[in-house]
Amino acid sequence: MGGAVLLLPGGEEVSARRPSPVRALTLIRSLGRALARAGRAEGLAVHPVHYRYRGWNGSEARLAADADWAADEVVRRYGDVPVCLVGVDMGGRAALRAGGHEAVNSVVALAPWLPEEDVAAPAEPVKQLAGRRVLIVHGTNDERTDPELSFRFAARAKKANREVCRFEVHSDGHGLHGHRAEVVSLGVDFVLGALFGHRVSRPVEDALAAPPPIGLRMPLAAGFGRSLKRR
Repeated sequence: MGGAVLLLPGGEEVSARRPSPVRALTLIRSLGRALARAGRAEGLAVHPVHYRYRGWNGSEARLAADADWAADEVVRRYGDVPVCLVGVDMGGRAALRAGGHEAVNSVVALAPWLPEEDVAAPAEPVKQLAGRRVLIVHGTNDERTDPELSFRFAARAKKANREVCRFEVHSDGHGLHGHRAEVVSLGVDFVLGALFGHRVSRPVEDALAAPPPIGLRMPLAAGFGRSLKRR
């Protein structure tokens, strides 16, 4: 086994209910299938994470705790292999928070739910992401999770870790339905580069290298992936 991807679906801010088996968004299922195909030769294992509860639930951060447990399970099953956490919505927050697990070398957060910034409350932590490669993708017309909050988070994370980039999908909403193929291609390109050392595409390379805010407001080009060539 060469590496593992853990897929973290969305959740709710507060809930003690069990998650629905159909909770996972189509986007993360599509990305999971594409990663399994693209990483087959490298021995990539792709596993969805099934939460114990739907809710983040404040300081309990239950979804992040479940992501951390899943990373432990990867180590138990496969040994010392690199792990990428891929999350959408509240699962994006869980991926970013659990990114400090010792087995994790990369994080992908798609339309992540992040809390409003409040001077009276601690800011969402970023130091756990040091040494990890991080990709955030957000639609500019997202009405469920605020893209400006993910930009501010990325800007703080970039100060602690240069290996952070963020792509904006112009005119797309929360599910990134309008540019799903491009988002999936971007995710595959990034993950294979992070886990197996493949040379990433030029847009990802440029986004990682560019100083803020350029590398954190990188537009995802229409048709990304159709003629993707590694240099």
